Amino acid sequence: MSLSVPFFRPSIGEPEIREVVDVLQSGWLTTGPRVAAFETAFAAAVGAPYAVALNSATAALHLAVEALGLARGQGVLVPTMTFAATAEVVRYMDAVPILVDCDPMTLNIDYDDAERKLAAAQAGRLSGIPGLKVVGVIPVHVGGVMVDLAATRAFAERHGLWVVDDAAHAFPAAWRSNEKGAWVNCGADTARVSCFSFYANKTITTGEGGMAVTHDRVVADRMRVMSLHGLSHDAWGRYQSGGSWDYRIVAPGFKYNLTDIAAAVGIHQLARAEEMRASRESLALEYLYRLSEVDGIELPSVVDHRIHAWHLFPIRLRLDQLTTDRATFIQELAVRGIGSSVHWRPLHLHPYYQEQFKWRAEDCPVASREWERLVSLPLYPAMSNDEQRAVIDAVRDIGSARRW
Repeated sequence: MSLSVPFFRPSIGEPEIREVVDVLQSGWLTTGPRVAAFETAFAAAVGAPYAVALNSATAALHLAVEALGLARGQGVLVPTMTFAATAEVVRYMDAVPILVDCDPMTLNIDYDDAERKLAAAQAGRLSGIPGLKVVGVIPVHVGGVMVDLAATRAFAERHGLWVVDDAAHAFPAAWRSNEKGAWVNCGADTARVSCFSFYANKTITTGEGGMAVTHDRVVADRMRVMSLHGLSHDAWGRYQSGGSWDYRIVAPGFKYNLTDIAAAVGIHQLARAEEMRASRESLALEYLYRLSEVDGIELPSVVDHRIHAWHLFPIRLRLDQLTTDRATFIQELAVRGIGSSVHWRPLHLHPYYQEQFKWRAEDCPVASREWERLVSLPLYPAMSNDEQRAVIDAVRDIGSARRW
């Protein structure tokens, strides 16, 4: 019987399990001391003074743009090569996501195209809105490889924009400008707010969860208040010894707080973050070596001056060399028991953005072309040698059988 390999398997150890049991036995399950401890440890890990734990990275992104004052009708530059959340939080504020094409190598945001889209938006040539005021940009670190921070900063400063990192894939990841430069962790003042994900298949997990980090205390305070109904004090603060039962509603907030149950998992995942990243990197390097001679695929680039989080291992099919399409390739992997995924259908190719804002495939040609070739292979810290060998053999076999 052939070995079945899932696309992802979370790495949960006995310390996480024991911590969850301790929380369940403590009598305090919602936001409390474990969340506070997780926030403190995560802020220290990335090098930021303030961290706000939330129930998803989507919540973090939403609270970030709200705290920065994103207003109705304003524009925000968003890479088209991303998950739904990056742009939908802009729509939550009744603002306009301006979709930007991707760099063909990294799939991260292309700032040359961002310049073109910004000029078009300001001239009223996008979305039928005259003189759209663009106020921010939300770069995404696709797959765990950070965007060029120097380019991001230069672009934002040139146009007077705030930056919110969608860092859902990028912990722990880092960037530096050259061989002699200092490493900058994702989240260490790389944006006004950096937003991380702890979803089940992310580099560290709390099951569901997210974290926002910032160097701006005012922004952090606003996000914390808005994360729990706009209340002046959370429940843990009210019910601690010496706390006050009373509270005030200072704004119409949301219900985005993380629980102590989730934070109990996160505390121990965080302690193992670099160990798990190193395991993913080792697996990625093995893929790069063992699949380098498969003519029908392109492998992800290892970008200079980056510490790659290796959340994903995306290959690209050379469809001109294969007698198959992506859907059939994925189906043949599945027949061999190999899980896979696609990251992602670009936003400008989804019905909502085509119907609401009239985006077309030719508006972001690189993303339109590249997404049709993308397949993400299994990659997780506890992946065994036998599991990886099964994936490699399957890719090689399909590639050989389906060549012209």
